[in-house]
Amino acid sequence: LDNTVKLQLSVVVPVFNEAENIAPLVHEIVAALRGLIPFEIIYIDDCSKDTSREVLKQLQLVTAELRAFGHTKQSGQSTAIRNGVKLAQGEWIATLDGDGQNDPADIPKLIAARDSANADVKLFAGWRVERKDTGSKRWASKIANAIRSSLLKDETPDTGCGIKLFERAVFLDLPYFDHMHRYLPALVKRAGFQSVSVPVNHRERSSGVSKYNNLGRAWVGISDLRGVS
Repeated sequence: LDNTVKLQLSVVVPVFNEAENIAPLVHEIVAALRGLIPFEIIYIDDCSKDTSREVLKQLQLVTAELRAFGHTKQSGQSTAIRNGVKLAQGEWIATLDGDGQNDPADIPKLIAARDSANADVKLFAGWRVERKDTGSKRWASKIANAIRSSLLKDETPDTGCGIKLFERAVFLDLPYFDHMHRYLPALVKRAGFQSVSVPVNHRERSSGVSKYNNLGRAWVGISDLRGVS
């Protein structure tokens, strides 16, 4: 990277056991952003048990924008995202899930939404209008979104979507807790700013397995929802 060029965007991607999905996603991020905006890609490996860390080391040799870091102990997705944001040099952050279900081609759409929005909008959240998950996961998310929305009044149809764009300084001022990434619209609103939901593409997982199950997600969600409320 040219250190004389001020980075406008950092793409933060947390991963855990996603070795087969890393290279395709990195290539898609580069294809979507190179020549459009000065950017970097920050991967945070949350102590993967597969070859994720080795794949990242090799990709760094051939991808100038890529910076990869690893946790010394498994800490979860929210901690990985926060550490990536802390390491980021860009004024704005885009996040993607590491499983490849988010489409990096949607990042320019989020940037365009930001450029046409009011200055008090600090979060542009992806909205998976056509989810490519199992029926049980879609129903679980629909119920969870309805409960969350009724309690928090965050006016957001899909807080679980991994692709988001937000201002780095605003994010780092938010209260930190495990699973906070699921409540960014409410937290940003609490901080005095606004969020906008932007329809985005959603894809089937091409390899690997999901790191969450519906029951585990529900128990964690109940506890978090009480705290955020």
